[in-house]
Amino acid sequence: MGENGFAPATDDYAERVRESFSKQGMMSHLGAEITAVRPGFCEIALPFRPEITQQHDFFHGGALAAIIDTAGGYAAFSLFEPEDSILTVEFKVNCLAPAQGEKLLARGEVVKSGRTLTVTKGEIVAVESGRETVCALMQQTLMRIVGRDDVKG
Repeated sequence: MGENGFAPATDDYAERVRESFSKQGMMSHLGAEITAVRPGFCEIALPFRPEITQQHDFFHGGALAAIIDTAGGYAAFSLFEPEDSILTVEFKVNCLAPAQGEKLLARGEVVKSGRTLTVTKGEIVAVESGRETVCALMQQTLMRIVGRDDVKG
């Protein structure tokens, strides 16, 4: 059982999360990587690159949304059975401060894992000179997908 009280369905949950993540073209395109996976938790790092900024040289809001949606999704996926998959139903992101620094860390955490729907929360911190500043918060709902061979992993 993880520190948040959630237990994964299988011992290889982290391997399954990382394998699924490796198939995501968007995460590869952005240059994002998973830096931590625990039952009901996932952290994704996104290093600064000019290609993912907006006109003021801050990280683009689309990049923030992509990594926090993914972190929350994999936090939920870490608790699922091997044959299950996941799709986002909805998420809301509140931007609190400019996303600037050497990298972003998106941290997704399960609030409630249900049979069909799972709710997560998340935050994105901007890291600059070792200092973390919370720049965005998220709430998300995800749907567990069962019995669909065309939507796996």
